[in-house]
Amino acid sequence: MKITIDKQKCIGCGNCWALCDKFFEVGDDNKSSLKGSSNGYEMEIEEVDCAQEAVDTCPVQCIKLSH
Repeated sequence: MKITIDKQKCIGCGNCWALCDKFFEVGDDNKSSLKGSSNGYEMEIEEVDCAQEAVDTCPVQCIKLSH
């Protein structure tokens, strides 16, 4: 499973890191970033956990989960 963030669409509202700080954090640009990711916007994960909730609550739908 892969999480991706479209940094161009992200508005930095904070929903994802408030709901799922296991994967998300605020980046240097005040937008969402993926914890442990080499580039901050794409990461392979084993378990979806709270990431689905972050996807579902993102107001600009910039977070995607894919296989």
